[in-house]
Amino acid sequence: MEKSREKGAAYEKWAAEFLEEKGYRILQRNFYSKYGEIDLIARDGAYLVFLEVKYRASGQGGHPLEAVDAKKQRRMKRTARYYLWKSGLPEETACRFDVIGILAEELTHVEHAFE
Repeated sequence: MEKSREKGAAYEKWAAEFLEEKGYRILQRNFYSKYGEIDLIARDGAYLVFLEVKYRASGQGGHPLEAVDAKKQRRMKRTARYYLWKSGLPEETACRFDVIGILAEELTHVEHAFE
């Protein structure tokens, strides 16, 4: 378990560095609430971006982007609303949900992955 956590942290770090190179400002990593967890929270211009990072060593079980199903999306939305409330930000804050899929050593970033 510890090894998979370390591996996950390494890929989240890579994703954060990738985003920073694109001009994003990372605000928080691994935001936890009773509703769920969000891997990265960043600022991209006017948008507050909530990001999920998924890694797969191979495509045998499908692409990592496919792992962000409707249930995961609902949890992320609830957690994002909680983050806004906890941070004192209005619900009308411009937000979006992005997903980063890492398959082997290939990183794919999908902006506006879901509403």
